[in-house]
Amino acid sequence: MGLNAGLFGGAFDPPHDAHVALARAAVAELALDRLHVVPTGDAWHKSRPLSPAADRLAMCRLAFGGLPRVFVDDRELRRDGPTYTIDTLTELRAQYPGAALFLQIGADQAAAFHTWRRAREIVAIATVSIAARAGQTGAEGQFDLKNPLPGLAVDPARVRVLPLPAMPHSATEVRRLAAAGQGIGHLVPAPVAGYIADHHLYTPA
Repeated sequence: MGLNAGLFGGAFDPPHDAHVALARAAVAELALDRLHVVPTGDAWHKSRPLSPAADRLAMCRLAFGGLPRVFVDDRELRRDGPTYTIDTLTELRAQYPGAALFLQIGADQAAAFHTWRRAREIVAIATVSIAARAGQTGAEGQFDLKNPLPGLAVDPARVRVLPLPAMPHSATEVRRLAAAGQGIGHLVPAPVAGYIADHHLYTPA
């Protein structure tokens, strides 16, 4: 049996409970031997500045550090200039010769996937696993099971859909509540909530 290695990237500003649930599900459903959780470095696609890399890395270690077969990977934070998924996947392919690679993304990312740098090469290197939370699919949802990567013609065998329960979590909501001085313990792991409070993240200047 060959190695199965996964990549789960994101701003993680901050990581929340739905991120943790997704990581657990990806490891189980995709039979991953290793899942690299990779905080984004220079996020060229973000319209707002991200929190400092050191804080996002520390929160990822608190959120994901105890999960079996999950490894927090800081390679994109150490990379100069804009960070692109294709570069990280290319590095993982060299790190794990012959391994089956999986890219874990959310349904919201799937909609814009065709705009990603060298998107077709990404699909050639890795199977794209799309996390679809209950309520995101169907006539009223954001995600179309029949066209999981709109704007990009791909072999259906190169795409997996990872069903998840409905979880109304978002980093935007966590930041909003934290900025308003409201509790966030129901949305993020307790150590992450403590870190945010101790370091006064997301509070107005």
